[in-house]
Amino acid sequence: MGIRTLVIIPTFNEKENIASFLLELDEIRGGIFPDYEIDILNVDDSSPDGTAEIASQLGLPNFYQIKDREKVGLGPAYLSGFSWGLLRDYDFFVEVDGDGSHLVKQLSFLLEASKDADLVIGTRWMPGGEIENWPKYRRVISRVGTIYAAKVLKLPFRDLTSGYRVLSRDLLTSLDLRSISTKGYGFQIEIALLAFANGFSIKEVPITFIERGAGKSKMSIGIVFEAFSFVTSRAFKRIFDLR
Repeated sequence: MGIRTLVIIPTFNEKENIASFLLELDEIRGGIFPDYEIDILNVDDSSPDGTAEIASQLGLPNFYQIKDREKVGLGPAYLSGFSWGLLRDYDFFVEVDGDGSHLVKQLSFLLEASKDADLVIGTRWMPGGEIENWPKYRRVISRVGTIYAAKVLKLPFRDLTSGYRVLSRDLLTSLDLRSISTKGYGFQIEIALLAFANGFSIKEVPITFIERGAGKSKMSIGIVFEAFSFVTSRAFKRIFDLR
């Protein structure tokens, strides 16, 4: 039996992308087996466009789905997926976007790195990393956001908001998942901060990020502000040793 791995895909209104993404992921995981036994969990954020229904109708093997009753956000969706997978004894947990921006063919690189790391971050801002078809303002937000977070939190990582990751069971079981407060992309910063603060091994792997070809980005001013507020408040707590 291979290493039990759960790929978690949080979705909201991805009817244009979800079928092609899941079919490609299903094909790729066949090539990774038997080293990894890969199951897929779609956590749908109550998409009104029928994303969950499209996903379930594909009839993929070892595919599972959680459908939230209301829109809860990225962080809570992943936390729900983590809890589901921990109860079922998975060894590794993959975070990946279902809009096609993350290349499923690069999953093998992240899984290989996870053999000696508790958190693997697919990184755009490192040698070998690439971004395609992103507008300049999105590049600026991502780059400046990561530089700011890394500097004030003293984290030696180059892509703290990346959503293509692998997390070990040991890492997740050590964390108080109920204490995680962020719901947007700040969630990725918070997880990396907790992993680093608790001495877990973290590795960065270059990835290619491709702007979605269909559908609408979930990025918003509110998400950016939440991440900025979280980073700034944690920086002040560190500086003044607040509890």
